[in-house]
Amino acid sequence: MRPLIASIRLDHLRHNYRLAKQRHGGRVLAVLKANAYGHGAPQCARALEDIADGFAVACLEEALQLREAGIRRPILLLEGVFEAEELQAVDAHDLWMAVTSERQLAMVEASAPARPFHIWLMLDSGMHREGLSPQDYPAAWRRLEKSGKAASLTRMTHFARADEPGVAMTFSQLETFDAVARQLPASEESVANSAGMLCHERARRSWGRAGILLYGADPLPSGVAADAGMLPVMRLASRVFGVRELAAGEPVGYGDNFVSARPTRVGLVACGYADGYPRLASTGSPVSIDGVRSRLIGRVSMDMLTVDLTDLPAAGIGSEVELWGDAISVNEVAACAGTISYELLCNVKRAAFRYL
Repeated sequence: MRPLIASIRLDHLRHNYRLAKQRHGGRVLAVLKANAYGHGAPQCARALEDIADGFAVACLEEALQLREAGIRRPILLLEGVFEAEELQAVDAHDLWMAVTSERQLAMVEASAPARPFHIWLMLDSGMHREGLSPQDYPAAWRRLEKSGKAASLTRMTHFARADEPGVAMTFSQLETFDAVARQLPASEESVANSAGMLCHERARRSWGRAGILLYGADPLPSGVAADAGMLPVMRLASRVFGVRELAAGEPVGYGDNFVSARPTRVGLVACGYADGYPRLASTGSPVSIDGVRSRLIGRVSMDMLTVDLTDLPAAGIGSEVELWGDAISVNEVAACAGTISYELLCNVKRAAFRYL
């Protein structure tokens, strides 16, 4: 078998959830959208169901996958429904849903559910991606109250820049949220995403939403998640399956992207951009070879990449290469590729997944 393995440490997942809940103080939804950020949504949900207050996914298809896997905890549709027909499934499978627009609000008002819905009404507090405006939000709230279609109403918003703790926009969004809330009856609230849970105490309300934090990847550039004791859930590792000896001045890989400055031992590793490793990762991106830190050299190919074995005389065919996990932070690899850890984790493909 191809030796690329994604080890998913479910004990780390449970550990991270407990720490997120402790940090937040209230109830916490475990966000499992995008196949649990590439980790396997059914497996992660089963591992958390006895301790999680509930789950959140992007859309109906993801929620139904969890219900089919036997998950009975509350599941929130963060994007709500896209068509009115989906409300029948929301009703039948006892799902919670966000209402983020006038169109979705009208769908709810026109529906005839067997039982009222649990609705999280989204306020656009400044991100301007989705949600009702501060001017329209109170009226929308009252319409849902009067409709008889809402068993419960929860206020929610989403931060644009919570991962930048010193930026004033998060505080502005909180002020907007609270100003609207003062116009309405008391209710449960959900404000904090992963970054908000870590570093914005005022954002810790009735419900937190733990996303990337749950998987042990830091939503902040400063290492706050590691400092909080979060553990990486995914360890992506492969093996060296070929070794080349290059003289000084020789290229390796597409585009002569790397030219050796000295005699160089090159290890060929079974992992490439078709597996989810970022093609834009440059020479110097970190790897760990048999537990020793080394570097990527040359351009990442579709199915393989090359690493520097020159200073590792004991390394060779069969040596383990950790691409990210315990020795190598996925955030560090993402930074080398000019992207974020979310994208790397979501994109892992063709690896053999092992749940531990």
